[in-house]
Amino acid sequence: MIQHFRSSLFLTACALALISPLAAQDLSLEMDPAQSKVEFTLGDVLHTVRGSFQFKRGAIRFDLGSGKASGELLVDARSGASGNDTRDRKMHKEILESQRFPDIVFRPDLVEGKLAPQGVSQMQVHGVFAIHGAEHELTAPVEVRVAGGKYDITARFAVPYQKWGIKNPSTFFLRVEDHVDITVHTVANAASPVPSH
Repeated sequence: MIQHFRSSLFLTACALALISPLAAQDLSLEMDPAQSKVEFTLGDVLHTVRGSFQFKRGAIRFDLGSGKASGELLVDARSGASGNDTRDRKMHKEILESQRFPDIVFRPDLVEGKLAPQGVSQMQVHGVFAIHGAEHELTAPVEVRVAGGKYDITARFAVPYQKWGIKNPSTFFLRVEDHVDITVHTVANAASPVPSH
């Protein structure tokens, strides 16, 4: 009886020892909107259109062991600007319909690659990208620079807007590419204690 009790106690202690490190592998990051920007590039036959959107807020939590992730990154669709008022009015009214669909959202569900405690890491983030009232799977390459407790994050990916059912802004005289290139840069702080790997 005593031997059985000791064995149970030992197994319980082993289980707790295994659970604790796993729990410590969860990392939560809060993005700083003041240090974040979303830029877009759209090429046409004559020149390249460049612009930006305002980053509203963002947070991501992921397990450094399994890569399972959750969270949300939110961009204001109504803030899109390319420096040309006529073009921007058309973008908001006819292309993005931003008054009807004011949010562009990315919800991560998986992070692939190892995050170094300091220095540069190359990772892949998979999730659901919601734009213009529809959701699409997306995997984006992400570079993370860790220094002084800050996470400097840059992601680059293409949005195949025409394939996703968003109107092509091309006209008889102007032909643009069928995708728009996006660059997201943000600085994040750890919202939970930084785990030691």
